[in-house]
Amino acid sequence: MVQVEAESIVQTAPKRMTFDEFIEWYPEDSEYRYELHEGLVVEMPEPRGKHAQVAGFTGLKLGIESERLSLSYFIPGHCLVKPDEEESGFRPDVIVLDNTALASEPRWEKSSTITGTSARLVIEVVSTNWKDDYLRKLQAYESMSIPEYCIVDYLGLGGRRYIGSPKQPTISVYQLVDDEYEVQQFRNQDRILSTVFPELTLTVEQIFNPPGSSS
Repeated sequence: MVQVEAESIVQTAPKRMTFDEFIEWYPEDSEYRYELHEGLVVEMPEPRGKHAQVAGFTGLKLGIESERLSLSYFIPGHCLVKPDEEESGFRPDVIVLDNTALASEPRWEKSSTITGTSARLVIEVVSTNWKDDYLRKLQAYESMSIPEYCIVDYLGLGGRRYIGSPKQPTISVYQLVDDEYEVQQFRNQDRILSTVFPELTLTVEQIFNPPGSSS
């Protein structure tokens, strides 16, 4: 087992970790969640406030839609995504997995880790580290052939090259077409279009300001 304190790894990065070392090291019951970016541990606070509300509401709606359509999908409370041939591991805000494909996930039972074959949809809610969502994770999820990747940027933090100018709150939906992502963007009262959930009737405004919430 790798015996290193989380704080020292995050702040001083004394060594690189393999993904397996990261899994063994990962602290339980921490107030933080961790990701592995090319062998380096990255500390991220657990989602709170608006971030948690947006992620929770979106996951709830997708779960309801999966049940309504009798799909074999579920949304795990904890899941790591490991890109192929990389010492990286990401923990999405929301991930939709296909129950029928879990048998082909060799890391699932021991570490709740998937390598792409069972993932149908990944959602990242943007925070201050927006470049990871629009660059690093976008490239990784595309390389894993995850059918759909959704970036929920409720504060409009992403760079202008990604969400346009003037910057404004945006949901970007990347869908795999011929092994490459193509993006559609949605704002305000737009209905979000999804190939994974084609009958979903959910608008951007509903996600950014769930019913009963304070705007």
